[in-house]
Amino acid sequence: MTIQFPNQSRYYDAALHAVGFWGHDGAMEAPFFVDGDALKQIQPGTGVDEASLLNAFDFNLERIHAAATKMYHRGRKGSYDLRPSDF
Repeated sequence: MTIQFPNQSRYYDAALHAVGFWGHDGAMEAPFFVDGDALKQIQPGTGVDEASLLNAFDFNLERIHAAATKMYHRGRKGSYDLRPSDF
């Protein structure tokens, strides 16, 4: 159960107010979402608009991938939601 993040694509999901991205465990793809509040926590001063949240995601990519890896290793789910408490 090793998750990797070879696909650098990410997108803003307005309905969830989150940034989505994918991890891969072999042939399995796992969707992840980073809550807007989590992004504002890990990068104080981040705005609430799409561009600001995507920039915060890009700037903190290693930290986000580390938190996503921890969450993934706790058990498989349909999708993974990273919240402020995960950082």
